[in-house]
Amino acid sequence: MTTFTETELRALMAKAVREVRATNPLAPSITNTVTQSFVANAQLAVGGSAAMVYLPDEGEAVAQASGATYINLGTLLPIYEETIPRTAQALAAAGKPWVLDPVGIGIGSLRSQLLRQVQPCKPALVRANASEVIALANLWGLEADEEVTDASASGPRGVDATDSVDAAEAAAAAIARFTEGAVAVSGPIDLVTDGTTTVRLTGGSPLMECITGAGCSLGGVAAVFCCVADPFVAALAATATYNVAGTRAAARTDAPGSFQVAFLDELYHLTSEDVADAPMKLEAR
Repeated sequence: MTTFTETELRALMAKAVREVRATNPLAPSITNTVTQSFVANAQLAVGGSAAMVYLPDEGEAVAQASGATYINLGTLLPIYEETIPRTAQALAAAGKPWVLDPVGIGIGSLRSQLLRQVQPCKPALVRANASEVIALANLWGLEADEEVTDASASGPRGVDATDSVDAAEAAAAAIARFTEGAVAVSGPIDLVTDGTTTVRLTGGSPLMECITGAGCSLGGVAAVFCCVADPFVAALAATATYNVAGTRAAARTDAPGSFQVAFLDELYHLTSEDVADAPMKLEAR
């Protein structure tokens, strides 16, 4: 894995923002039906292009045509039992990056089955909360430098995290080393790692927890950035974008409904300099 300085990473993040705006890359999604509109609107706001996919043959087709694809295991439909594995396999065969959001891991057997099926296809980027990251590392049987779970690791509560971002750091690094990509862990202080280098990012707003789809749409935006940048840079650019936009939107409103609108507006108005200047701290493992 390439080692970057913080200055180099910030420059690459800015470059990714500029290239997305210039090229309008397509990043289709197989995603949560509750949040599809927000995912698509966020992708459009940052300069990407969106498409929502349901059917297996459509998934295989977009794997060939798109720059990157977003797969979210939120509200699973019966057809997804076929669509998700076939799409992931097509993406792996085509050498195309894809973003995995293991929403609700541990709820029912189908999610576990699908996540095991797509493991060999190695997502370029995993975007999840801390509990989901710990659960995914365990499900995939990945070994970490430290214990993946400890006494405080209690697993997801529905789609919510019950574990801290710090508790998920070893699991995130283990996943990133396995996939040779990156993992973005969302929380009060976000963590992004490629298994060797870890970056912590601050910003956003508590109001992001009061709207449906903040995490899902972050995964969709990360896929947009994966179209133009390597997974680590894409994860950083997407996370920084969300943190800056969230902070600015919260300065304009104090209620969830208006915050969601303001947030999309701020995504649209962000510049590459805004993203490159986002608060973050680089750490080496």
